[in-house]
Amino acid sequence: MGRFPENFLWGGATAANQFEGGVSEGGKGLSVPDVMTGGTKTTPRHVTDGILAGYHYPSHEAVDFYHRYKEDIALYGEMGFKCFRMSINWSRLFPNGDEKQPKQEGIAFYRNVFLECQKYGIQPLVTISHYELPYHLAKEYGGWANREIMDFFLRYCKVLFTEFQGLVHHWLTFNEINILQMGAYGNLMGGGILPPGKDTAVGVLAGLDTSWDDEQRRYTALHHQLVASAKAVAMAHEIDPENKVGCMLLSRIAYPYTCRPDDVLKGQQVMQTANYYCGDVQVRGAYPAFARRLWKEKGIEIPFAAGDREALKEGTVDFFTFSYYSSSTATDDPDVPVANGNMMRGPANPYLEQSQWGWTIDPKGLRYLLNEFYGRWQIPLMIVENGLGAEDQVEADGSIHDEYRIAYMREHIEQMAEAVEDGVELMGYTVWGCTDLVSAGTGEMAKRYGLVYVDKDNEGKGTLERRRKDSFYWYQKVIKSNGENLDCYFH
Repeated sequence: MGRFPENFLWGGATAANQFEGGVSEGGKGLSVPDVMTGGTKTTPRHVTDGILAGYHYPSHEAVDFYHRYKEDIALYGEMGFKCFRMSINWSRLFPNGDEKQPKQEGIAFYRNVFLECQKYGIQPLVTISHYELPYHLAKEYGGWANREIMDFFLRYCKVLFTEFQGLVHHWLTFNEINILQMGAYGNLMGGGILPPGKDTAVGVLAGLDTSWDDEQRRYTALHHQLVASAKAVAMAHEIDPENKVGCMLLSRIAYPYTCRPDDVLKGQQVMQTANYYCGDVQVRGAYPAFARRLWKEKGIEIPFAAGDREALKEGTVDFFTFSYYSSSTATDDPDVPVANGNMMRGPANPYLEQSQWGWTIDPKGLRYLLNEFYGRWQIPLMIVENGLGAEDQVEADGSIHDEYRIAYMREHIEQMAEAVEDGVELMGYTVWGCTDLVSAGTGEMAKRYGLVYVDKDNEGKGTLERRRKDSFYWYQKVIKSNGENLDCYFH
C-alpha cells in the first residue's frame, strides 16, 4: 500500500457564486453574492441594495462555467480527477428561495453537469449551500436569523436528494458553517444577513465595517443552520441510504504566540470556539460543554425549539471536511503585528513565510489539524479547500510557470501523507480553485488559485480562454501516482 489509500479522492473545488456565472440564465434569481461588487486586496467590496449602476458585480459572469462546463470538466478529466467539489446555486432552482416548486431549467443544468462528470469517472462532491442564499430570503426574511428559512432550505434539499439520486452520493450541507461566528462576512456570506443602507463597504483586508454586527443574531442564525444541517443529513439518508453527508468548517489553528500560560490558554480557546463549537454539534450531535460559558460571557441565548436537540443528535455527519490555507497565533498582547488569513486575522508567526496576500504558509499546520480532528472525532476526514492565491504571469508563448503553487501544494500533500502515517483516516483532497475564479474575500480575479488559467481581469474584461498552468501537469502526475510522485515538473 502507498502513502494514500487506493480509493483516495484527488480533485479540485469550486463554488457556484465564484465560478458559475449565468446570473439571469434559465430564470435564475439573485443571490447575496450577486449584489456584492468587486474589490481588491487594498479596496473593499460593497454590498448594495439590489443591482446599482456603475458597479462591477463579478459573480454575474464569474468565469462562465454555466456555458463552459463541458470544457472545464474535460480538463478535470485530463488531470485525472477522482472528485469534483462544486456547489448548487440555490436561486437557480428556487429564484426567490421560498417557491413551492423548483425551476426545471436549473435541475436540467446540474443534471447535465453531473452526467458530464460521470463521463470522466469523476465523483461530484456537492455543497448544498456555499455562500449563496437567495437575495429575496436575505432582503425580505432577514436571512438565517429567521427560523422560517429552515423550511425553505429543507424543501430545496429534498429536491436535490430526489432529483439527483444515483448521480450524487457525497454531499456537504453548509460551506464553512462556522464563519457565522465571525463578524461582517459571517453575517453576509454565511448568514445572508444584510447590512443597513443602500451601499455598504465590506471587506476582509480593507474597509471592514462591523458596526452593524449583532452576536446574538449571528449565533441564532448559526443555530438554525446547525439544526437545518442535521435535518438534511437525516433526510438524505432516508431518501437514499447510499448518500454520505459531511460537514464543512473553516479550520483555524491558533498556536500560542509564546509559552506564557495566558497565550496557551488563549490558543486553546480559539481552537475550541473556531473548530470544536460547530464540529462537536455536527459530529457528536450536541453543543460542547465549553459552549455554556461562551454563551454566558457573550450574553447569548440559543433559541432551542422543541425537537432541536433530538434533531442534532439524529443528524450527525458521515465524514468531516474542512478548508485549510494558513495558520495563526494567539496572544493577549496588543502590540504583536497582525497577519491575514482566510476570513480571519491573527498575530503574525515569526517562523513562517507569508503569501502575497499576507497569509502564512504552514504545511505542518495541516498535519497538526488532521491529527487533532481525527483524535477528537475519529470519522473520515477530507481536505476540501487548500491552495495558494497568487498573481500569475502569462509568458509570451502562453505558458504559466507557477512553481510557487506547486511548492505550496507539494509541501501540504507531504504533510497529508505524514498524517496518514500517523493513523489519520483521510479520504480525499480537493485543491481550491482548480480553475481560476473570483475571490470570495476581495471579489478580484488577480488573486488566482487555479491550475487552469482564465483570461479575465478584475474589471471583468477578457476572453475567458482557459490555459493549463505548470501546476496542471504537476497535479496530473501526482494523481496518476496516487501521491507517490511529487517531484517538480514544468511543462
